[in-house]
Amino acid sequence: MSLRHFLNTQDWSRDDLDALLAQAAAFKRSPQGRALEGRSIALLFFNPSMRTRTSFELGAHQLGGKAIVLSPGKDAWPIEFEVGSVMDGEAEEHIAEVARVLSRYVDMIGVRAFPKFQDWQVDRQDRVLKSFAKYATVPVVNMETITHPCQEMAHIMALQEHFGTTDLRGKKYVLTWTYHPKPLNTAVANSALTIATRFGMDVTLLCPTPDYALDPRYMDIGANNAAESGGSFRMSHDIEEAYSGAQVVYAKSWGAIPYFGRWDQEKPIRDAHKHFIVDEAKMAMTDDAVFSHCLPLRRNVKATDAVMDSQACIAIDEAENRLHVQKAIMAALAGQG
Repeated sequence: MSLRHFLNTQDWSRDDLDALLAQAAAFKRSPQGRALEGRSIALLFFNPSMRTRTSFELGAHQLGGKAIVLSPGKDAWPIEFEVGSVMDGEAEEHIAEVARVLSRYVDMIGVRAFPKFQDWQVDRQDRVLKSFAKYATVPVVNMETITHPCQEMAHIMALQEHFGTTDLRGKKYVLTWTYHPKPLNTAVANSALTIATRFGMDVTLLCPTPDYALDPRYMDIGANNAAESGGSFRMSHDIEEAYSGAQVVYAKSWGAIPYFGRWDQEKPIRDAHKHFIVDEAKMAMTDDAVFSHCLPLRRNVKATDAVMDSQACIAIDEAENRLHVQKAIMAALAGQG
């Protein structure tokens, strides 16, 4: 049996995802356990974190395991990922050694590494995550790179709790772009599109212009998932049409891929669409929709105070569920190394 990682939910069957969600619900009811007793996970953060670090560390502890947190380039040596490189720069060691040494110490490795935001053709290769998976001899967990599969699972769990059913087929789901003063990673948008179509919802990607379409890889995944699950997927630039009758509104900011690395040229387009903010007027167009966001969220930029503080907002529930789904993921992967 080949080593199993948790890099993307597309790598796991629907039955597997349903089993993880069921286990997460069990952990939510009974937080303590021994599924990771005597086990350990190294958590490598190449980028800042609050929810991810807290939930993984605490989750390992609650299941009897140990988490080791490392920040390469800060409290651990900088790492080189290029094969065949002459290492005469900043990096002190190569991923070929890092992943294999950590694999001798721990039972799992978690990786959080954002794009460099300079060249999407490079960033879309997800080199850091894939390098760990290539060289590690223990399971690797994606803690957010160009996708965020743990957030996907927490999001679906929150929706299932809100609607009181594991069957989300046919729910009208709007994934809406929102303004942010800086261009952001497409990871959560990629993941929201992936999981919403996987679970059979009728998904609309709402964005200001065609330039804000996601990478064709994820647009294709959305279309294929919808065809397989009986849902649907389309893109719209019409706010009123997209919100009308929606049952789920999920907000995220991201930079336009055609302008990747040329953000000064993209900024005027982004600045012209601040009205994509999620506010009471837009939510009033929906069918009493639930609202969520992965957090962190800039209030009154991405969504208004009124929306964030409303009964419709389940962002805090979704954030809590990160703890439970990640425990389920770690428990499922434990013992492979």
